[in-house]
Amino acid sequence: MSHTANVTAEEAVHGLSAAQRRFLEGLLPEGDRLFSAEETLVFGTDASRKCGTPLAVVRPTTEAQVVELLRWADAERLPVYPRARATNVVGGCVPQRPGIVLSTLRMARIIDIDEHDFVAVVQPGVITADLQRAVEARGLFYPPDPASQNISSIGGNVATCAGGMRAVRYGVTRDYVLGLRAVLPGGEVLATGSRCHKNVVGLDLVRLLVGSEGTLGCLTEVTLKLLPLPEATASLLAGFSDLGAAMDAVRNVFAAGILPVALEFMGPEVLDCAALLNDVPWPKTVRAALLFRLDGSRAALPLEVDRLAAAVRDAAPVWSAVGVGRDEEEPLWTIRRSINPASFLVKPDKMSDDVTVPRGRLREALEGIRAIAEARSLTILTFGHVGDGNIHVNIMHDASVTEEREHALAAKGEVTDLILSLGGTLSGEHGVGLTKAPYVHRQLSKLERGLMAQVKAAFDPHGIMNPGKAY
Repeated sequence: MSHTANVTAEEAVHGLSAAQRRFLEGLLPEGDRLFSAEETLVFGTDASRKCGTPLAVVRPTTEAQVVELLRWADAERLPVYPRARATNVVGGCVPQRPGIVLSTLRMARIIDIDEHDFVAVVQPGVITADLQRAVEARGLFYPPDPASQNISSIGGNVATCAGGMRAVRYGVTRDYVLGLRAVLPGGEVLATGSRCHKNVVGLDLVRLLVGSEGTLGCLTEVTLKLLPLPEATASLLAGFSDLGAAMDAVRNVFAAGILPVALEFMGPEVLDCAALLNDVPWPKTVRAALLFRLDGSRAALPLEVDRLAAAVRDAAPVWSAVGVGRDEEEPLWTIRRSINPASFLVKPDKMSDDVTVPRGRLREALEGIRAIAEARSLTILTFGHVGDGNIHVNIMHDASVTEEREHALAAKGEVTDLILSLGGTLSGEHGVGLTKAPYVHRQLSKLERGLMAQVKAAFDPHGIMNPGKAY
């Protein structure tokens, strides 16, 4: 398809030119391209609640349509914002500059599940939990399990290198992506990786694209590694009188040589928050909690549960509960997954971070964050994947109150400084997006940022892919 002349500065602010609109109308059928403010409004935001302005929204169903779109957009110098379910909390797909929002939700087919190769091939719009159910029906297992698994997509998981609660044992999304098809600005299709579980030929472009937050190209197909489905699972929820005892239990479990599938922490503020939405089973004496999951064979799992319970007992829990199998475990994990919706019963607004620290610095990090909250008269919820040092930090506040908003912003900077001083990182799984971009220079050196800019330029010389994000 031919492209039109470059858009003027005025048109870029106020809308598409007539010729640009005609191109999109010719490329996609009615219903798959949206232009009115009423239709495009929801596509200008994500779970961060930051907002931008789409000039149009396109919903391709084929890779060929994506190819033509990116060939045209690159010639027009129009920003393109790939988007899936928009569950990210960092503004990762918000159109900061007016541009074209590219929704992948109509590319949502599971192409192949192969129990001999142990792979699945999917389009980016497939919902994570739908894939997990499909492979489990074949005796297979896709481990990455972000808390949003029931609503997030594989494409979004790949774009952010999503983690999840099983990451402590099984790793994160990057550990399961074997191959990709991605359309690059200008319309070239990059097919990289393979169905093989091992591949060290050339630079690893697959890993480069995973976690790139849509800044290098648009995914159209993902080949994923699968594992055999474990025979059985069990969970243990343990409550402690204080934070120190909970951290002692974490140390004891690893010292005993036990590697849980998942190890989640909930601080005192989070326990109170969860109680606003759930009938919680623990007594009021519980001020910190750990939630473990194990898996394995039906014969061996009871022995592993006993080993785990013994290691936890050495830290003197004041309460505990065990669930074996999905029906017994699900009530325990429902509480953990309810933290995000329950948080808005505390305050109407929050700044969400998912920092990581070396596992041995967890207690310092958690106590330091609580001290910041107390000094700023704020509620800061701390919870998350302590098995791999990943702490979710939710700074709760009312943004309509100037003083609270200013204290929340100051607290975010102070938490960032604290985490970096402990040898930590700004994000473990959410990515950078817009919300963390102002802080990236505190972690990444000028040399690192310069090299990343050169990589971006090699893939996207005109800077049209999700501009202003990540690095």
